[in-house]
Amino acid sequence: MDDNNKGLSRREFLKRLGLTSAVAMVELSPLSAITNNKPEKPREPNANNMMTYRVHRKTGDKVSLLGYGMMRLPFKDRQVDQELVNAEVKYALEHGVNYFDTSPHYVNGRSESSLGEALKASGFPRKSYYIATKMSNFGEPEWPMEKSVEMYHQSFKQLQVDYIDYYLLHGIGMGSMESFQKRFIDNGLLDFLLKEREAGRIRNLGFSYHADIAVFDHLLANHDKYKWDFAQIEMNYVDWRHAKEVNTRNTNAEYLYNECEKRGIQCVMMEPLLGGRLAKLPDVYSRKLKERRPDDSIASWAFRFCGTYPNVLTALSGMTYMEHLIDNVKTYSPLDPCTTDELALLEDIATNLAAYPTIPCTSCKYCMPCPFGVDIPGNFAYYNNCINEGTLPPTEETAPDFKEKQAAFVAGFNKALKPSELATACTGCRQCQSKCPQRIRIPNQLSRLVDLLEKGNPET
Repeated sequence: MDDNNKGLSRREFLKRLGLTSAVAMVELSPLSAITNNKPEKPREPNANNMMTYRVHRKTGDKVSLLGYGMMRLPFKDRQVDQELVNAEVKYALEHGVNYFDTSPHYVNGRSESSLGEALKASGFPRKSYYIATKMSNFGEPEWPMEKSVEMYHQSFKQLQVDYIDYYLLHGIGMGSMESFQKRFIDNGLLDFLLKEREAGRIRNLGFSYHADIAVFDHLLANHDKYKWDFAQIEMNYVDWRHAKEVNTRNTNAEYLYNECEKRGIQCVMMEPLLGGRLAKLPDVYSRKLKERRPDDSIASWAFRFCGTYPNVLTALSGMTYMEHLIDNVKTYSPLDPCTTDELALLEDIATNLAAYPTIPCTSCKYCMPCPFGVDIPGNFAYYNNCINEGTLPPTEETAPDFKEKQAAFVAGFNKALKPSELATACTGCRQCQSKCPQRIRIPNQLSRLVDLLEKGNPET
């Protein structure tokens, strides 16, 4: 559909695909799955923890299979709740988590400083954990070299470190190949970062990928030149084979993972819960998982899926709340890999989930802040929850339960968001459009939500 169209046609339901045969998987022990070397004692202050570690083949780093993503920090009184962040980071370190992922872009620029403060407050020595941050020089058509280098040096100050363990070119593919050239090649920035790796201020250099597959393929084709130390990709049991069904601009994780594995590039996994959607499934699927493992959370299945693949170095989770952290630590302490039968079950669930008409938002908030105050991820999350729970109003206004469900839908929207944050505040300015890694037509989707809301407004 043309982005300039004011209206939005009803999204067609995706065709449900038949269950494909699951990849035959051999159950793997935490470390022997990754390396033929005899497992060494993890470089971790708490030597008695049961956390599963993966060995970085180049450096020998023993990285916790659970990585802490610092993109969804807890808030209190509209400020980062630093006291809670400190407590969560300390708990993570005490229980074997040693990989922390941040960016100058996250939490409106507050993530790096918050992580730096939390790590310092923890009392754990610098050598006991690994910090990953990024060159987040996107959002503008032109990005001067000087501004990018300034961002790079600022990361060291915010994190209170003199070297960075894992440094990424952030969101390659979010624009075109032309955009990548401008961000990293034409201005000499990638050459600068390669020299910083040689100098040891960057210990490992990689990239995170979204959207345009041409950029991903280009970087892997030039692996001999750049010698990537790792790559960060979006992977979960839906995106494994159904990413393109959910959003035609995405690439199936199976392809991304396999291409990296061919070249010996280990993967960092992002969005294992698909923006939280795989932590709360429709009841029919939740029951199937609970029948198999009644004591495990629904979210744990998604993390076990990622951990089952041996080329995964660490799986990132944006653990806002302590209970999420505790549950994820439990899942990987130690990892119980998915069996072939369990992988087949997850593929069956993924096939069905791909047919749901949800909006493929992962709540990354790259589109925020909206200049008109719309909480874009909040609107999409409420709508998706209604889809998953079966509470969306019928499309036909003549349906017997239309008025009841429509009233409940509108009331729930008004309870979940402030009036100024609703989709109705969208002006269609499209400033958010180019920032979305999932390439969602955000104004069009917001327009669709407005239509749903106005059906329940007697004044319209």
